[in-house]
Amino acid sequence: MVVAVLIEDLFDERELIYPYYRLQEAGAEVLLVGPEARVYRSKSGFAMRADLSAAEVREKALAGLVIPGGYAPDRLRRHGAVLALVRAVDEAQKPLAAICHAGWVLISAGVVRGRRLTGYHSIRDDLENAGAIYLDEAPVVDGHLITARNPADLPVWMAAFTAALDRGS
Repeated sequence: MVVAVLIEDLFDERELIYPYYRLQEAGAEVLLVGPEARVYRSKSGFAMRADLSAAEVREKALAGLVIPGGYAPDRLRRHGAVLALVRAVDEAQKPLAAICHAGWVLISAGVVRGRRLTGYHSIRDDLENAGAIYLDEAPVVDGHLITARNPADLPVWMAAFTAALDRGS
């Protein structure tokens, strides 16, 4: 089982590292995927290298996709290959997880209209203006879309995501 975790500069360390290792513990091969295959730095300067660029990844090779938060989502949403990958995973109805500000990527990928989800409170207006139904709880599971608000939600968010992977949804 291969799961991609998106990465860009200014990622939130907790929201990337927790899923990265939790998914490995669950038996997944975890690929860090960025706009380019290079080193990215977190908000505090912690460095991690993307294994592949988004243009190199095909949805068919993935069991699911995780989008961490921080300020990275504002950068990720500017790359067509990233948005195309998110749309492809969504269209294939594979588990798609987003936390905190990652809702921005979902908005730009055009996958939120009419869907129930959550995110960091400061992007609530953005989500609702894009047609999402915002809920202030975690996790919010709408089919294969699994969202959370902030790092405090990490355990329940990843439990819901790994359960979705186990179901093969």
